[in-house]
Amino acid sequence: MNRAYWFGALAALLAASGVSHGAEKVHVATPSRVIFAIPFWVAEHKGYFKDENIEATLEVVGSGKEITARLKSGASQFSIVGPDASIIDAMKDGPQRVVAGIVRKPPLFLVARPGIKTFADLKGANIGALSLTDGSSKLLIKMARAEGLTREDLKITAVGGAPARHTLLKDGKIDAGMQPMPLNYEAEALGFNNLGWAGKYEPDWQFTTVNTDGEWARRNPKVVAGFVRALLRGQQFIFANPDDAAKIAAQVLKTPEPLAARAISEAVRLGILDPQLNGPSSVPRKCTRTCRPTARCRRTSSSMSRRSLTTVICARRKPACAKSPSRRTRAAAR
Repeated sequence: MNRAYWFGALAALLAASGVSHGAEKVHVATPSRVIFAIPFWVAEHKGYFKDENIEATLEVVGSGKEITARLKSGASQFSIVGPDASIIDAMKDGPQRVVAGIVRKPPLFLVARPGIKTFADLKGANIGALSLTDGSSKLLIKMARAEGLTREDLKITAVGGAPARHTLLKDGKIDAGMQPMPLNYEAEALGFNNLGWAGKYEPDWQFTTVNTDGEWARRNPKVVAGFVRALLRGQQFIFANPDDAAKIAAQVLKTPEPLAARAISEAVRLGILDPQLNGPSSVPRKCTRTCRPTARCRRTSSSMSRRSLTTVICARRKPACAKSPSRRTRAAAR
């Protein structure tokens, strides 16, 4: 058999197996395997990444600092996590950028052991959190203050992501913790108390975003666009086909399908998932270009409340944000 035959056989084998020759490999970091990353799993399951000639791998990285370090070193090309670190880095003229939003409202519920029935019972209790500086711990403090407690009344311990908190809660090693869906449902089924949804206390909080290194993004615009496009298709599939999305989520999260379906239904009903991956709506449109932030952009960002978590999305070192077209210019262009 000649070489042409073997090359033809190899090509047929690759085609049959669905492997795309020359696919761009990207590594994506996320702090834990929870429902926040569901558009990724849907995109993976439905072949949306393959449609973009991308081979994407989602890796669980427990430390937020390590996720940031991986973006900076190039070990990860994207992260699906809160935007805090990227915002801080961008405001210091660093390269990290937010390229899309996934979860636009707090998806967390405060779950406590059976003996804790009200917020007043949380005084002195050991409450588990991802870290002492991430968004969930800030939400916890805001909830407690609204219920008459002070920061000093709370004992917050950094214990890791939601699955770790769920295990520690069951083992009695923590008294309470902020839990996403469907882990809050699993905890309730075991007799734990749900003290409330964080979104009741802070309805507008960009909780989860897609982040990347702006310099890498500038060199790989097609990969970035393709990755976000695949995620968008995944997100829209969830809204259009919630039952099918629940099957995928149940398989990945290793949770009963009815709980996954309930989680997706509630996430859609409460407006937690962003159907368009738009991210923070209060970012000035003319400052969401891939450009270096002007002083005005910086002032606008830094003056916004903590809940908006907005920043300028920049990839290039030049030029300054272009002015928005005037009403007259837009009318003439029609």
